[in-house]
Amino acid sequence: MSVIYVVEDDRSIREIEMFALQNAGYEVEGFERAKDFYARLEERIPDLALLDVMLPDEDGLDIVRNLRNKVITRRMPILMVTAKTTELDKVKGLDIGADDYMTKPFGIMELISRVKALLRRSQGQSGEEKTLAIGGIVLDSERHAVTMDGEPCELTYKEFELLKLLMTNVGIVTTREIILEKVWGTDFEGESRTLDMHIKTLRQKLREGGSMIKTVRNVGYIMSPTE
Repeated sequence: MSVIYVVEDDRSIREIEMFALQNAGYEVEGFERAKDFYARLEERIPDLALLDVMLPDEDGLDIVRNLRNKVITRRMPILMVTAKTTELDKVKGLDIGADDYMTKPFGIMELISRVKALLRRSQGQSGEEKTLAIGGIVLDSERHAVTMDGEPCELTYKEFELLKLLMTNVGIVTTREIILEKVWGTDFEGESRTLDMHIKTLRQKLREGGSMIKTVRNVGYIMSPTE
């Protein structure tokens, strides 16, 4: 049985979310404050965290950053729930490491569907290679680190996931639709602008290695060694 932690300061919303998830067959624990959530993480890591952005003791975005900076919670799926609805808010949440983003109000069926999708994706990653290397770029999944010719490249969470997807499919064209689905989630609405922005910054951060990420016009991107 998958374990889900619900971090939400509004008691009525927290109880609704917990009730729905329990009825769907999950083991659920709820937390009103970030400090209680952190304390429980020291004892048990859940299969997924449902996280509100606006909490009384710590901003949800800061919580995501903290979770992604710790090895033990680096790959834990995070579904953010918030009243903020602008595209910029969504991009911020996703770029720092959230796996999906829901805005209030939302339907219970949508919540359950997104949770199931995230758990499927996370379970499907368990057999992935820990280290990938191509043309001087080395990506270490366990350490969540990337180097170019031995020099570290400081990537955001989404830049890292984007690079890993391209390196996993080296020599194969990855369509824009697949990239958006795998890296940002099936229901992400940022579309091409966000992807293009991330490709641009990723190329810059990889320095000379960035030339290995090639654009396939009107299709997507492919990673291949520079000839």
